[in-house]
Amino acid sequence: MSETQVTLAANAAARVSAIAAKQGKPAILRLSVEGGGCSGFQYKFGLADAPEEGDTIAETDGVKLLVDDVSLGLLEGSVVEYVESLGGAAFKVTNPQAASGCGCGSSFAI
Repeated sequence: MSETQVTLAANAAARVSAIAAKQGKPAILRLSVEGGGCSGFQYKFGLADAPEEGDTIAETDGVKLLVDDVSLGLLEGSVVEYVESLGGAAFKVTNPQAASGCGCGSSFAI
């Protein structure tokens, strides 16, 4: 496990903490990248119980963000935020490596 260049914004950390408390889980968010989506890759979020071998960890306000070593290369320099709008609320990844994305904000291309 190592330190990451992926950042968890304070508003996202607060939301993860609230969700984890409701579910009785540790405040640990896993972010990974999978093939698929409108643009070729898509972000996948989920609560985790603990870090796994090879995970990179970012921590904000006591909340951990885990990224596996395969996804890290596609996420380097990214910021994970929690945004609320008229269309709903969601975690959003601002990824400087993404050459293009889709309207939903959950998929991207490099």
